[in-house]
Amino acid sequence: MYPLRRNRRLRSSETLRSLVRESIVTPNDFLVPLFVVEGHGIKDEIPSMPNYFRYSLDLLEQEVKILNSLGLKSVLLFVKVPDNLKDNKGTEALNANGLMQRAIKTVKNACPEMLVMTDVALDPYSIYGHDGIVQNGEILNDETVKVLAEISLSHARAGASFVAPSDMMDGRVLSIREALDKDGFMNTGIMSYSAKYASAYYGPFRDALDSAPVDLADVPKTKNTYQMDPANRLEALRETEMDVDEGADIVMVKPGLCYLDIVRDIKNLVEVPVAVYQVSGEYAMLKAAAEKGWLDHDAVMMEQIIAIKRAGADVIASYFAKDVIRILNG
Repeated sequence: MYPLRRNRRLRSSETLRSLVRESIVTPNDFLVPLFVVEGHGIKDEIPSMPNYFRYSLDLLEQEVKILNSLGLKSVLLFVKVPDNLKDNKGTEALNANGLMQRAIKTVKNACPEMLVMTDVALDPYSIYGHDGIVQNGEILNDETVKVLAEISLSHARAGASFVAPSDMMDGRVLSIREALDKDGFMNTGIMSYSAKYASAYYGPFRDALDSAPVDLADVPKTKNTYQMDPANRLEALRETEMDVDEGADIVMVKPGLCYLDIVRDIKNLVEVPVAVYQVSGEYAMLKAAAEKGWLDHDAVMMEQIIAIKRAGADVIASYFAKDVIRILNG
């Protein structure tokens, strides 16, 4: 008679395992990050992110159509800004004919149904590589927030579906929401990087956009004064609650795998969708280990994605999105 309950019965075949599976990954889960550069005919592989590319606008259009054909319906845009257009106040970010603004229009013209989210921060435009205005060795919060609201408006006017402030300045969600509403963009959403940690996993991304903090006197060497301490859990909950109260429609945890406890805590706390960013360092590590033959690339990739979904992610921003969908599609 012993045991009456045998849990292995539910694992006895792939058909049965599929039937009772708790976490299901589909194309609808993914937000695809895309890097954009000036020029024509450019598909430039990022050295620290194998098989991931920066696209000029003409090839961005082609890539978006490929994503759409795979059932991937949402993108998150980042731009690599030429050095001669960078300053300390993100002036180029407000250019109505800037690279980001043209990228938004390119995606919407190529696939009108595509959901377009845009990165809102100063670091791609900053001569110092910081997410805010630098003065006397400090990142200015309130002055930066004003610029972020103006950037968000510029993106909304270009056709962005969502703006995604990734800067971690205090109060920026409320300021952005008020600016959007005042200008008639009540339906433009905000996906806030609510729990963005001062992580060492961002290196390849900063290579992709040339946006790392510069090594100069009176310029902070890290982003630790505004991004979160990896040791803190309760702070992430406070940050997220504040962003929801200020009008965030989606909240994000970044990075992914090392912070899945935070994802679950936030999922249990808030009633808005929770996004997770599986960041460049996570991507690069698996690519490097697989190249060495130390890990099975596809098996580990799928396990990581399922872990993120199981932790509570409603949205997964991942450089693996196309690879995952091709596996799911057989």
